[in-house]
Amino acid sequence: MSRRAIASTAVFALALSACTTAGIASNPIESRWVGHSAGEFFAKFSPPISDSNEGSVTVYNWRGGYKRIKQQNGRTASVSCSAKITVSDNYTIRDITIVSDRPGANGPSYCTELLTAN
Repeated sequence: MSRRAIASTAVFALALSACTTAGIASNPIESRWVGHSAGEFFAKFSPPISDSNEGSVTVYNWRGGYKRIKQQNGRTASVSCSAKITVSDNYTIRDITIVSDRPGANGPSYCTELLTAN
């Protein structure tokens, strides 16, 4: 194989990996937490309620953020957030899938408000 073909292949692979990496965080919650330690997440928001091993990853079922909030429509609501958190073998968050959510105090997602706050 020529050097030019090898260089082209390498550039293409690098570009493709950059696109894939940029596409991992598809929402504000993933932008905030993917790539961070699951220990940091659980220390901040509470431990998971259960877990299951799926090959080289562990999927944690998590629920937290129990609170009463006043919503934009003036009503008071009891809210919480429920998610499946996929963690790699080095305890790094790879994916967060929201399972249960309600409108928040400032928008359509309490989970987003809770999990993206500093």
